[in-house]
Amino acid sequence: MPLSAPTNRELIHQREVNCRGYRREDGLWDIEGRLVDTKTYSFENRHRGEVRAGEPVHEMWLRVTIDEDMNVHAAEASTDYAPYAMCPDITPNFAALAGLRIGPGWMIEVRKRVGGVLGCTHLVELLGPLATTAYQTLAGQRKRRPAQEAGRRPAVLDTCHAYASDSEVVKMQWPEFYTGQ
Repeated sequence: MPLSAPTNRELIHQREVNCRGYRREDGLWDIEGRLVDTKTYSFENRHRGEVRAGEPVHEMWLRVTIDEDMNVHAAEASTDYAPYAMCPDITPNFAALAGLRIGPGWMIEVRKRVGGVLGCTHLVELLGPLATTAYQTLAGQRKRRPAQEAGRRPAVLDTCHAYASDSEVVKMQWPEFYTGQ
């Protein structure tokens, strides 16, 4: 176990997020995510009646269809379980993600289209891991593209510790952009 040993404790809530990337036969890519929240105890819900221990409180799905440049061609959401009967009513709004590009500013643009009362908090949260899954899914494909334009700063610079402009990784991969000593 990579974390330190915990003190004695009792599991109360579990959130599972599962994301997958698929290559489609038409040249596009489907990135799908599923979010499931469960409790270890039963409780009463005004809209659903008793929610039994282990039964999903939330179970939601998202699919974005993208091209190799990370442009969203289509988006679809589904809510199988939610605390309120009206929750699934908002899922058609996620089609509004079509036309966006996964990249810098992605979540800002997502929130403009489906944030707050225009969407669902949990589905919007799922779009962060979906974006990362999109990058990981297309990584091999995108590496086969023609080399980046000479002198153009790689988009991944300063996006994490390893890609800090003064890191050893940048020094080895993009020495012209290395800012360390």
